[in-house]
Amino acid sequence: MVQRCSWLSHYPVDALMTQYHDEEWGNPQDETDQDLFEMLSLEIFQAGLNWRIVLHKRLNLRQAFHQFDIGRVADMTADEVELLLQDTGIIRNRMKIEATVHNATCIQSIQETFGSFSNYIWHFTQGSVVNHQVTDYNAIAAKDALSERVAKDMKKRGFKFTGPVTIYAFLQSIGIINDHEVGCDFNPDNA
Repeated sequence: MVQRCSWLSHYPVDALMTQYHDEEWGNPQDETDQDLFEMLSLEIFQAGLNWRIVLHKRLNLRQAFHQFDIGRVADMTADEVELLLQDTGIIRNRMKIEATVHNATCIQSIQETFGSFSNYIWHFTQGSVVNHQVTDYNAIAAKDALSERVAKDMKKRGFKFTGPVTIYAFLQSIGIINDHEVGCDFNPDNA
């Protein structure tokens, strides 16, 4: 029988959630800056909601935000934001939509300084994965010293909606933090 992280059982059986857990969450891949921007934005949209809602709106969010093309999102106008607020297929929160547009411009600045958003994010751990060797998912904190340090730096660089809890979830999602349970068949350490 396949073993997965226990957090997945807190949701109704859902093929999309299972696929996300098995193929994306906590698995560092060769993500492009566009991929990382998408994950950061999805984590921002998730704040105050559950991940299942965001995951089921992901395709619509991709369409609304030009597949998370950083340059195109950075150039979005106030009129485009107003149109998005009418789109029932996405999470229609003005502050989160505006933060997504704003954060694209922050990423452009980071790209100039670090060469890529990926270089920036991974420099906090010198390119290493932080493996928490999780045995009980309920014991994981919502934030840690790393997420606080990254959030503080991102705030200094002008990012919005990137507090330490959101950043912790982002770092988990892209695999900088490996919080897969030790016994999970999809833990990268078990591959």
